[in-house]
Amino acid sequence: MHVNAAHTEPTAPSVPRITHRHVDVDGVRVFYRETGPADAPVLLLLHGFPSASHQFRRLMDALGGEFRLIAPDYPGFGHTQAPDTFTYGFERLADVVEGFTEALGLTRFALYVFDFGGPVGFRLAERHPERITGLIVQNANAYDEGLSDAARELVARDRENPDDIDAIAGFLTTAGTRFQYETGTGRTELVDPDSWTLDQHFLDLPGRKSAQIDLALDYRSNVERYPAWQSWLRAHRPPALILWGEGDPFFTPPGARAYLRDLPDAALHLFPTGHFALEEHLPEIAPLIADFLRRTGH
Repeated sequence: MHVNAAHTEPTAPSVPRITHRHVDVDGVRVFYRETGPADAPVLLLLHGFPSASHQFRRLMDALGGEFRLIAPDYPGFGHTQAPDTFTYGFERLADVVEGFTEALGLTRFALYVFDFGGPVGFRLAERHPERITGLIVQNANAYDEGLSDAARELVARDRENPDDIDAIAGFLTTAGTRFQYETGTGRTELVDPDSWTLDQHFLDLPGRKSAQIDLALDYRSNVERYPAWQSWLRAHRPPALILWGEGDPFFTPPGARAYLRDLPDAALHLFPTGHFALEEHLPEIAPLIADFLRRTGH
């Protein structure tokens, strides 16, 4: 016999709203995504090359119900618009991100640094250590032993050598972008092709490739700052979570383990994937980030 239970409305899972806005920072129209409660612990998401804030969309969906996540696009990336006179280098990217945090009134936040986000985020941390509540490092290198042969070749590129310029430009193609997403992955079917397709769309916009060439040629300035960043880590000992795709063709696992020299209390997790670890391992990574923010958020 079938008995009708009292009718109740189905309960849908909580899905956070993500807003998309711009803010002016010294003439740069910075695009950013934001989600989460205004009074929740803040996580500033700093993207890598050749992507932009869209690389964090699924992470924002996963964590935005509990935490405030904010992801800007740098000048030369994504939807951010910079004047033609903008000079592309990592110091200038850090200047803009610093101004962005001040425009939003962010005084305390954890950093998620990935790839280019490492050089940007570490510069920001050096300038304002009092603002950093914690550090999540995902395939963002700060140690010489973490540089692969391919990364060392990039560091050695010379602006005065036309062959070096051509080599960098040759990497700013659909094949080069797809290579960064799929190399080292265990299951390429888990890598969303929209990710590298959208990246390439932005790379192909007018002026974007010259901006990326300038940044690539400036990458050596980051390697020169490795000792200073390591000293900062030792001096300030921020709570840290290290997440690393073992198959990254640029930043190798020894670079992940090296953080433990300066941050012996950090948690280290290696994943059998490539550079863009969130593409394949978000279900494992998101709970680690949530637990970290619950323990370190203020």
